Amino acid sequence: MNQRPEGIDLAARSRARRRALQAIYAWQMSGSTMNAVIDQFRHEQDMEVADLEYFEDLLRGVEQNVEVLDEALTPYIDRDVGQIDPIERAALRIAAYELKFRPDVPYRVVINEAIEVTKRFGADHGHSYVNGVLDKLAGQLRNTEKRG
Repeated sequence: MNQRPEGIDLAARSRARRRALQAIYAWQMSGSTMNAVIDQFRHEQDMEVADLEYFEDLLRGVEQNVEVLDEALTPYIDRDVGQIDPIERAALRIAAYELKFRPDVPYRVVINEAIEVTKRFGADHGHSYVNGVLDKLAGQLRNTEKRG
C-alpha cells in the first residue's frame, strides 16, 4: 500500500482530493451549504476508499477561508476569481488551502495533485494554468520550503 511513515495512505488522500474537487465544484455551482454538499457526497460517492477526514477538512477549510484563499490567489491570476473555469477555481482553492493551512503536506505534492485532478476533470490546458498560478503562490506561502 502507498503509505508514508506516519501511516497516511497517499492513495486515499488522492481520492479525497478528487472527491473534494467534485464537491467544491458542486458547492460553487449550486449555492448549497457545505454541510448539504458533504451529506450528498457521503450518500452518493464511494467514500470508503477515500480519506474521509481529509476530504471534510479540505471542504470545510475552503468554505471557512474562501475569501483569504481568493485574496492569496489574486496576484497570480489574470482575471477575477469568479471568471476562472469552475473546475480550475475549485482546484486552485483546494491547493491554496493546503499551501496556506496544511504545512504537513509538501508543496510539490499539493501542486502535483492539483495538476492531476485538473487534467482529469478540467479543460484541455487547464492544468497548465493551475500549475503556473500555484507555482507562484507556493513561492509566496512556502518560500522557505521551496528554496530548501
